[in-house]
Amino acid sequence: MARFSGKSVIVTGSSNGIGRATAVLFARYGAQVTITGRDAERLEVTKQKMLKAGSLPENVNVVVANLTDSDAQDRIVQSTLDKFGKIDVLVNNAGANVVDGTMNTDQSVDLYHKTFRINFQAVVEMIKKTKEYLIKTKGEIVNVSSIAAGPQALPMAPFYAASKAALDQYTRCVAIDLIQYGVRVNSVSPGVVSTGFLSAMGLPDPVQEKAESFMASRKECIPAGVCGKPEDIAELIVFLSDRKRSSYIIGQSIVADGGSSLVAGMHAHDLQDMLGL
Repeated sequence: MARFSGKSVIVTGSSNGIGRATAVLFARYGAQVTITGRDAERLEVTKQKMLKAGSLPENVNVVVANLTDSDAQDRIVQSTLDKFGKIDVLVNNAGANVVDGTMNTDQSVDLYHKTFRINFQAVVEMIKKTKEYLIKTKGEIVNVSSIAAGPQALPMAPFYAASKAALDQYTRCVAIDLIQYGVRVNSVSPGVVSTGFLSAMGLPDPVQEKAESFMASRKECIPAGVCGKPEDIAELIVFLSDRKRSSYIIGQSIVADGGSSLVAGMHAHDLQDMLGL
């Protein structure tokens, strides 16, 4: 029997990047998966990759929806129930560093609202709307956060960082609330991952490639010397969704960042050089 055979999974933000890789991995393991995002063409690409990975057509549920819209959230949940009859796993992956050309403390309150709406409030709403069904199946919730949550600062995008920090604390709170009903809640905190994240912010692909190359080549940015791949994070999400493999992990945010969050400024330099030896 496939690892997730008979399990019903919702993956938000599954038209690209980590969400797409996660949906494809669940499909490979036999899950029934609802994929959702705003771009129908990109969702179709995800669906075809899932079918290629071995999913049956009837095990793929496509919902084109804007996750910041309450009615759209209802459609995602109800269509999953209509097609699969239950919900076993909710992966809250959708998120964005919303931009308007401003940075630092110059960011507007309007940008703050938009950022928190997708990165935090949408997660709160999806959990509230799926809670009763997850309790019935004693299911799993995995939220996708970021090392931007801290404790190191991200001064250029304070609202993005703050929204992910809020998500981390919400994950902990909900985990303690829901474990009494048999529902596990955890999160993953990726570092730099090649997902098209900067492209979604309006930057051309060559700029993203240049930024990734810069960070991967400097040990003060990514000690591992390589950017993460969406599949790296997908494997972790699936692990946390698997009760047999991660049953005793409750309310944790698992970091996958190639060592980025461990580096202080002094660590980026050779000790002998610092001491003049």
